[in-house]
Amino acid sequence: MTVTDLNLSICEHFSCPERSVSPAVYILLYVCSAAVVLLTVCGNLLVIISVLHFKQLHTPTNMLVLSLAVTDFFVGALVMPPMFIWMIETCWIFGKIFCTIFWFIGSFLTIISIYNVALIAVDRYLALSHPFFYMNRVSVRISCIVIGLDWCVVVTYIVAFSYFNGNFTSSLLCPGQCFLFLKEVLSAINLVLSLTFPLSVIIILYSRVFLIAKKHATAIRELNNHTRPQTQKITSHSMKSERKAAKVLGILVAVFLMCLLPYYIYSLLGGIVEIQIETIQNLMIVGSLNSTINPFIYALFYPWFRRCIKFIITLHIFQIDSALINVL
Repeated sequence: MTVTDLNLSICEHFSCPERSVSPAVYILLYVCSAAVVLLTVCGNLLVIISVLHFKQLHTPTNMLVLSLAVTDFFVGALVMPPMFIWMIETCWIFGKIFCTIFWFIGSFLTIISIYNVALIAVDRYLALSHPFFYMNRVSVRISCIVIGLDWCVVVTYIVAFSYFNGNFTSSLLCPGQCFLFLKEVLSAINLVLSLTFPLSVIIILYSRVFLIAKKHATAIRELNNHTRPQTQKITSHSMKSERKAAKVLGILVAVFLMCLLPYYIYSLLGGIVEIQIETIQNLMIVGSLNSTINPFIYALFYPWFRRCIKFIITLHIFQIDSALINVL
């Protein structure tokens, strides 16, 4: 059996089911989907404006947060709308060319998100384990260069992967559905480069980060008992600040993995269980909802983000020297 024959045999299970919902539910699904898209786009736009506008927020860590917010913004603007329509209509209605574009953009944004999170893990590890090196060597400029290289490498990888996969432009083999069929070798390579490697970096470094944070907590307690008040205040404040940043970004990483891993795990079970189109769509939506959740994490744990939202909504950012406003 050829690859094409195998793909067509798979398509027999993926025909478009008839939509069996009432008009009211149908409209409600579109309204809820539009609300999620709007929340995702507006929430991440607020993060982007905040970090770009206020000079106090121009730090290496926040540049990584900005990169992740830009990725999440594009997920909300470019990936979510066709994905929600696909789910509601139970059929791909945009044609073969847009199917290819959809998977190209979706794959790129997924991989760049994973590597953004991996870079955040590296940033927190360096900040806590090598604070003097971090303060002297890691600057906003260096952070921006690394982010730029990261985006360029991922674009190059996706283009090369699409070329060597060969049937990327034949994604729409199933009538009314949009699937990307990968060659086995390339699928294994993609699994290693797009998930296994960055995920290992994230887990290993954040394990080290939390061990270091625990040591810092012990050191702070010792400072409370053995140092003078002024020295204690300066040192413990710096250590607590780094620990808090690690904690918040750790929550960000945990939510990211909880949203994304189910889709990857289910995809890996394709050779063991029968893949269901509804399950794939649902897990894709769960993965994309991470882009909606991230701004709420910032708003919940970062007081500076709440202050920035207030300044943006009240249009204070259009005042002279508003970029110098103290938001920390």
